[in-house]
Amino acid sequence: MLQTGSLVIGITVGIVVLSWLVRRAVGRSRSRSGSRELTEAERESFERHRDAQGREPPVELGDVREIGVQEFTRHHSGERRALGKVEGFVIFVEDVPDDVEVADVIRVKVLSFNRGHTSATATFLERA
Repeated sequence: MLQTGSLVIGITVGIVVLSWLVRRAVGRSRSRSGSRELTEAERESFERHRDAQGREPPVELGDVREIGVQEFTRHHSGERRALGKVEGFVIFVEDVPDDVEVADVIRVKVLSFNRGHTSATATFLERA
């Protein structure tokens, strides 16, 4: 026969596991349904991203383009990268000299696309 202590511990563990499963299921359904209302900026960003996934990139591999530096980002490797756009299409530029600043116009060569072809990586060639 089961001892009372073992029975209490078993019931407690069962309740903890069950509550954890319920929280996971509820959390998953909330994240899918979007439990909060998006801001106008978030909605516009989401729509631009969705539209970008459905169109062909306005650049091709090997293209040399002039772009304005809109901002700088840090790659996961820690490398500083310039961000510019061609017809709204994002291009991340590597090997940018430290003296290049936001609003500078630079010449770049497109090297690759991300998996969904919604952005590209390019290398810095020179100031335009």
